[in-house]
Amino acid sequence: MTGERASHFRRKSRALAVQALYEMDIAGHPAESSFSWLVDENDVPKESLDYALELAKGVADRLVEIDQQIRQHAPLWPVNQLPVVDRNILRQAIMEICFVPNVPTKVVINEAIELAKTFGSESSPRFVNGVLGSLVDEAQRAGNGEIDSTMTEAENLIQEGN
Repeated sequence: MTGERASHFRRKSRALAVQALYEMDIAGHPAESSFSWLVDENDVPKESLDYALELAKGVADRLVEIDQQIRQHAPLWPVNQLPVVDRNILRQAIMEICFVPNVPTKVVINEAIELAKTFGSESSPRFVNGVLGSLVDEAQRAGNGEIDSTMTEAENLIQEGN
């Protein structure tokens, strides 16, 4: 798959994942059923759906760890009091940054900011950028300065609960 094609399908996947995570968060539906109406209402390529489902399931499987990172990098904002859209954009981006190898961190952050502009409030893009920037800065300080490799340092921070 070419870089441009991968970029396009991942962009669509991220938007789908955030919408499904929103439904999962609000209604408590499992990942698979949260995607059913999205697929019915949109022309979704299989590769976009597969990646979106991987992200949503990954967030569900690692929710405690991911929310701990949100708490750490947005300490003035209790996770359950964040706007639902912002919370799920952050969850999706942290999942991808910390647990999905070979995805450029800058791309994930830029896409999260774009999702915040599309789905969030006026202040959402700045908030999302600040939280993700703090996560990346900490990972770089703790590691060797390479954030785009496999994010092992950020994953270690999450597992340690720092």
